[in-house]
Amino acid sequence: MSDPRTTPSIFTRGAVDLSTLRPSAPAKPAAPSRPASNGGDPAGGAPATGAPVPGTVPGVTPETVIEVTEANFQSVLERSLTTPILLDFWADWCEPCKQLSPVLEKLAGEYAGAWLLGKVDVDANPRLAQVFRVQGIPMVTAVIGGQPVEGFTGVLPEAQIRQYIDAVLKAAGVSVAAPEDPRLDAADDALMTGDLDAAEAAYRKILAESPADAAAESGLAQVELYRRISGADPATALAKAEADPDDIDAQRLAADIEVLSGQAEQAYARLVALVKRTSGDERDAVRKHLLSLFSVAGPEDPAVAGARRALASALF
Repeated sequence: MSDPRTTPSIFTRGAVDLSTLRPSAPAKPAAPSRPASNGGDPAGGAPATGAPVPGTVPGVTPETVIEVTEANFQSVLERSLTTPILLDFWADWCEPCKQLSPVLEKLAGEYAGAWLLGKVDVDANPRLAQVFRVQGIPMVTAVIGGQPVEGFTGVLPEAQIRQYIDAVLKAAGVSVAAPEDPRLDAADDALMTGDLDAAEAAYRKILAESPADAAAESGLAQVELYRRISGADPATALAKAEADPDDIDAQRLAADIEVLSGQAEQAYARLVALVKRTSGDERDAVRKHLLSLFSVAGPEDPAVAGARRALASALF
């Protein structure tokens, strides 16, 4: 996901003048005095910077989802100076909005205040829709440091929305631990209980939505690994590989067993040596098997990095 501040967006078509949304009507008479503990001005005016923005959506974790209106938008801009805000432009008659909004609200809760979700009813707030050049809904855009950045229109898969949110947080300089992905939790649970078919289906679904998801790639590689060693006797398999170093099937099975036994580096070395002794289709089969074992560990594993260099040397 690219940095939203440097990627061409709807806002590059011209300046977005947010100053037009500042209140211009005469101030209303002061309301009766209220306790300062409510987070607002004692006279009933706009909340102080850092105080809760009016219009928190009922039933959602406080300070994660807020209703944004033309009246409180200046306060929202002030909040964006310290906390990124995603604006969800919607309308009651918009069916796709009813698909997207619950996902955004759920993610806002998962990130626990790292960013805020501002819900903008375009029918009730036409000036906001005009200033942000809303041409279709649902539309989501972010505000960082008082300035709008790139967003998206339409309903996206949850995985892509997570990627967008992470890019916004990175652009804002916010460092947070990514929340747990319930899809991965379900897939991992299926793998741990031995339901390989369910685990495979779950990992493939994640990869269909997020092709570069390293955790799902690793999970799918583990499913394939467990299937390959199903029914094998470790001691017998290792002895057979030791007795016949050029038996490709025996060497691959031995490498699988070593990976599951915590001897991944030994497994990688075994297959790199086999790559050196083979050629043609046999070499390619060994190479692909080794790459599948790399996927089990993941790209950040130091042993994988070293084995990749050894494989490259063996191939070239």
